[in-house]
Amino acid sequence: MTRSRILALAVFLIAAMTAIFPETAFLAALEGLKLWFEIVLPTLLPFFIMAELLMGLGAVHFLGALLEPVMRPLFRLPGAGGFAVAMGITAGYPLGAKITGDLVRSRSLTQVEAERLAGFANTAGPLFLIGAVGLGMFGRPELGATLLAAHWLGALCVGLCMRLHKGPESPPIKKEGSYLGRAISALDRARRADGRSFGRLFSDAVRETFQSMLFIGGCIMFFSVLVQVLSATGILSPVKTLLGGALHLIGLDASLAEALTHGFFETTLGAQTASQSAAPLGAKAAAASLIIGWSGLSVQMQAAAMLSGTNVRFRPFLYARVLHGLFAGIFTALLLGPASFIPASLQKTLPAASTNNYLNGSFAARFLASARLATSFLLILVIILSAVWLLKRMIYISFRPRS
Repeated sequence: MTRSRILALAVFLIAAMTAIFPETAFLAALEGLKLWFEIVLPTLLPFFIMAELLMGLGAVHFLGALLEPVMRPLFRLPGAGGFAVAMGITAGYPLGAKITGDLVRSRSLTQVEAERLAGFANTAGPLFLIGAVGLGMFGRPELGATLLAAHWLGALCVGLCMRLHKGPESPPIKKEGSYLGRAISALDRARRADGRSFGRLFSDAVRETFQSMLFIGGCIMFFSVLVQVLSATGILSPVKTLLGGALHLIGLDASLAEALTHGFFETTLGAQTASQSAAPLGAKAAAASLIIGWSGLSVQMQAAAMLSGTNVRFRPFLYARVLHGLFAGIFTALLLGPASFIPASLQKTLPAASTNNYLNGSFAARFLASARLATSFLLILVIILSAVWLLKRMIYISFRPRS
């Protein structure tokens, strides 16, 4: 049977199960819509708009030239990949995949470099880990800092592992002129190549952002319905039984089997199921971290859509998600045990981890928290650009020949 026939049969069966269990499908769709509106939309919206603006203004190429000496030896990536990593770990998925796709389309990355970058730049953001999971699901704001540290460390390890993914690479930036001069030249060239006025750029950014947001919402609702309908039919029961037996054999609580099964399809549903299981807190947190690192088929399909129109292959991204899930689960177990001092320090230094009034669950609160993070990132970039411009003017005035 060909792949297209298998896909057609699968879609037909899903439609038939939805028709058989209409109430279950309807309630699951409402839950998916609520998740998108209350968590995903306010968290990602400011960052998506800001990323589009920075790409059009050429700031990404400026950062790329500055980060070239760091990204190239560590991850075998051009400096522009540093922007995708920074935005990915700050805003959360699928923004890292979206920026990676944009960099490929602008020919700033080769196919292999994009596959390396997408593997570790697409992770959960701090607002989701701290606000939705730590506070909302587990009722423990301090656990959010643990999950955040585990996922950042896991992303770093995946990035180092993806160095082994071999293939053609883009040439390094030519070392002509000063370090900051190369960065400013890269910004100027990118801005001239884009050519859009700021008004047109802002309009395009808002339009494309809302198109992406609607697509993400559709993915969340579809996989929410899929998981609940499959559970209602009993198809997943044998899988949960076998997985529970396997967990029991390796000394883990069998009640986590349902969470892992749901998390295979949808991240938030799996993490929430893990938080409600009867397992000890350490096991529940490690299972939720593994699920979030894997990111579920829902997020993976979102990332695949963001990379559509490029020659980036999905298999390396899938391997990276498996690695990230394993690393995140292991680091979470360690950070809740012998290395518990790390998340305690992170919670004191990260405002989002200690300011509960911005994580109270409402749309406005999450949007405000996300906007603050995005604005902070943008202000840091503006300060850097302004300092570089002033330094360039000072150097120019100092060395200008006097009459």
